[in-house]
Amino acid sequence: MSSIPWWKTAVFYQIYPRSFQDSNGDGIGDIPGIIARLDYLRDLGVDAFWISPHYPSPRVDDGYDIADFYNVHPDYGTLEDFQRLVDEAHARGIRVLADLVLNHTSDQHPWFQASRRRQDPYTDWYVWSDTNDRYRNARIIFLDTESSNWAWDDVRKQYYWHRFYTQQPDLNYDNPQVQEEMLNVVRFWLDLGLDGYRMDAVPYLFEREGTNCESLPETHAYLKRVRREVEATYPDAVLLCEANQPLDDLRAYFGGDPADPSVPGDELHMGFHFALMPRLFMAIKRGERTPIVDILRRTPPIPANCQWCTFLRNHDELTLEMVTPEERAWMWDQYAPEPRMRLNLGIRRRLAPLLDNDHRTIELMHALIFALPGSPIIYYGDEIGMGDNIWLPDRNGVRTPMQWDDSPNAGFSTAATLPTPVIDDPIYGYRRVNVAAQQADPDSLWHRLRRMIRIYKALPALALGDLAFLEDQPPAVLAFRRHWEGDTILAYHNLSDRPQTIFLPPGQDAMSGQTLSAGDYRLPPYAYLWLRATG
Repeated sequence: MSSIPWWKTAVFYQIYPRSFQDSNGDGIGDIPGIIARLDYLRDLGVDAFWISPHYPSPRVDDGYDIADFYNVHPDYGTLEDFQRLVDEAHARGIRVLADLVLNHTSDQHPWFQASRRRQDPYTDWYVWSDTNDRYRNARIIFLDTESSNWAWDDVRKQYYWHRFYTQQPDLNYDNPQVQEEMLNVVRFWLDLGLDGYRMDAVPYLFEREGTNCESLPETHAYLKRVRREVEATYPDAVLLCEANQPLDDLRAYFGGDPADPSVPGDELHMGFHFALMPRLFMAIKRGERTPIVDILRRTPPIPANCQWCTFLRNHDELTLEMVTPEERAWMWDQYAPEPRMRLNLGIRRRLAPLLDNDHRTIELMHALIFALPGSPIIYYGDEIGMGDNIWLPDRNGVRTPMQWDDSPNAGFSTAATLPTPVIDDPIYGYRRVNVAAQQADPDSLWHRLRRMIRIYKALPALALGDLAFLEDQPPAVLAFRRHWEGDTILAYHNLSDRPQTIFLPPGQDAMSGQTLSAGDYRLPPYAYLWLRATG
């Protein structure tokens, strides 16, 4: 397996730095705090983590409004701290990814401040217009806060283009200087030893009249250029695509030839499978496999040198952009019955509350993202079933401090007060739900997911194998075969609250090591079985 890229078999973990660990008592998580918890990540078994934006920022959009691409937010530490984070992670065999926000900056960025004053060379680094009626076919993404993609600037006396918040002006990628400068940003952090990027909001780099200004040919051409530059100097680095787009449009971000998956990909190495994620929640709520099977059958094949990234939750709302309006209404009704639980076209809830704090379904949902094609990623705190706080603004309710133990502030900070309070309710409060308590309980969710990670790494067919559905099963059972280099795994998942009877060929239960003879088998509610076939 030495020739296989590391990211094709990796287990990823997302860290929201502001809420992971505070090292200096100011109530804000920071990079030294992450360093102090690297042994925890190693013990859990993750191979790489993605750290949400660490750059200087006014934090209108929680760091995705960047004011300096070449530094670290002072709340989080220094460039030296970041270098030490990378070095300490590598010493433990853990890779580090950072967010790369190509599309826009903060309106406080010196580039924008110079551009609005027409100061060269930055005059045309952003998308300016005398009128706000251009690109009318482009949708508004932040529907709850923005009424237009254009905003007036009193200094320049023109409108500027922004696909997200007004405070996030889009860069002008028709300007070659912008393209080259952002490549400089890419190189800067990789030169520090960074192992790759989560490529934020890549569909929106270019604008053209008569289009929706998403996934344009010019965007793909630039991303291919980024890939070439990275592979030439940093061949082990990975580019993970965040493109919440229809499946055919998403497939294009891998590059190669959409009509021929044997042609190697030449754009981004990995891509989040946005279309699969909501179907997992549909299937578990309906208690039947159809939503998952249908979306995977509609998923176009990707090049062999690329990989999906499977996920359940992250720092954003659970997006419902890639479902039909009818499916969205159903998902809101089932998972977000209260208006405060909804945001834009999604649901701002954590995994455990979405699944009614049922650890069986939480484990089962993780089993699905581990067993289906792709490399899985775990959102911090989901491994212990952390809750949320829907009364906090925006998406802050799913970004609360990590609950390490039952001491004040959940072991996250020694500060007297916290900018974002810890969860302290009777069900998900830190006195009840925390890492220390679950590490002390061998049957806890944490230990079950830790064991799942260990077993997953021993079954390379789950990461690398082909996929074939096993049709002759009860509707509530999602069963499939993963095969790779002579190793065959049969994976069975009961999506319902009732036991299901399945027929098994002879094999070995990968989780328990027990040898099973051929015959009928009773799969308990919300249980799963990974069988290594021997017959």
